[in-house]
Amino acid sequence: MKKTILILLVIISFCSSCKKEINPFLISKHNIGHLTDSTQVKDLESVFINDSIFKYVSGDEFTGNINDIEIYEKGGVPLLVLSPSQSLDSTATIRTVKVVDPRFATAKGLSINSTFKDINTNYKVSNIQNSLRNVIVSVNEINAYFTINKNELPANMRFDMNLKIEAIQIPDEAKIKGFYLYWLNK
Repeated sequence: MKKTILILLVIISFCSSCKKEINPFLISKHNIGHLTDSTQVKDLESVFINDSIFKYVSGDEFTGNINDIEIYEKGGVPLLVLSPSQSLDSTATIRTVKVVDPRFATAKGLSINSTFKDINTNYKVSNIQNSLRNVIVSVNEINAYFTINKNELPANMRFDMNLKIEAIQIPDEAKIKGFYLYWLNK
């Protein structure tokens, strides 16, 4: 009887320690699906095993420019654009991820198809920057920033780059133009 209970406890503890399957489209602070903030460029083939990886190498070893890495589904649907921390270095980690496919979303449902209201309702806006054509909304809670086209703003706010824009001034229905994750690796 004691052996049966012991065996049962071992089986239960083994089953409870099994890892949960990772949602390949879930965005969190340190990962997006199977891609983490510590993934190296050389490991991308194993992370995106069912997808196509396009690396454009332009001979930037002299200029120091970063080469973006585009991830596509096998059918050609664009998923992500990755920017490594160092160009032409297979041990470099990913610094910035541009989310292209709307299936990628946070646990709170935020995706490229969301609006400013979705950002403001679900997360604390850390910073808002005014640029030439866009407003950049940062959310440190998930290491993300979003661009919103200034055409989504009231007309009197579109052309003054020195204007301090507050969250309350951005219309709720303003659509996200770009969704980016940034990882500052040591």
